[in-house]
Amino acid sequence: MNAARVGVITFPGSLDDIDAMRALRLAGAEPVALWHADHDLRGIDAVVLPGGFSYGDYLRAGAIARFAPLMEQLVPAARAGLPVLGICNGFQVLCESHLLPGALLPNASRHFVCRDQRLRIDNADTVWTADYSAGQELVIPVKNMDGRYVADEETLTELEAAGRVVARYLDLNPNGSLNDIAGITNEAGNVVGLMPHPEHAAESLTGPSTDGLGFFTSIVKRLVTT
Repeated sequence: MNAARVGVITFPGSLDDIDAMRALRLAGAEPVALWHADHDLRGIDAVVLPGGFSYGDYLRAGAIARFAPLMEQLVPAARAGLPVLGICNGFQVLCESHLLPGALLPNASRHFVCRDQRLRIDNADTVWTADYSAGQELVIPVKNMDGRYVADEETLTELEAAGRVVARYLDLNPNGSLNDIAGITNEAGNVVGLMPHPEHAAESLTGPSTDGLGFFTSIVKRLVTT
């Protein structure tokens, strides 16, 4: 059986692309390096948009990356069902691309936040969270300057009513996100944005836990059974 091929897009300013590829490899996937200026998704089965500071976060975090040539291929593919995970800056890019609603604004503290963070998985039905159970608690690092999730009241009500909040912060909200939201999904459940960094909690040698590995094993299991 061939391994699932999961692309990881590198933008100018990406910091966690190699870490994401390592986590995918640990989960049993074949990571595929994708360059932002390319025009070909290379037949991948899923995509990860990694963390970092694409284009230096000029204008707004993720605002320039959304116009990358490869995003012109990714956006329609995601709308057609391609699984996509945006981590931190990747979450910001997904919101700027209108694949996910809302926006990520500067942290309420106006300070960069870097800490191990307790989370709760609220939606275990997406292609990226199926290896978790609803209500499961995790410890995964956060590290961001623009991690405050906001949306209008109608959008928040819709997200809550439809169960589209994937994860919430516990104990302490590190950035002031509305409703303690740490991650959301689209209606179809194939696109997930997550502010914490599961790729930094994928192996005990380097992470505070291995709690983040489930995001990557979830997609691998889904791809090899479909």
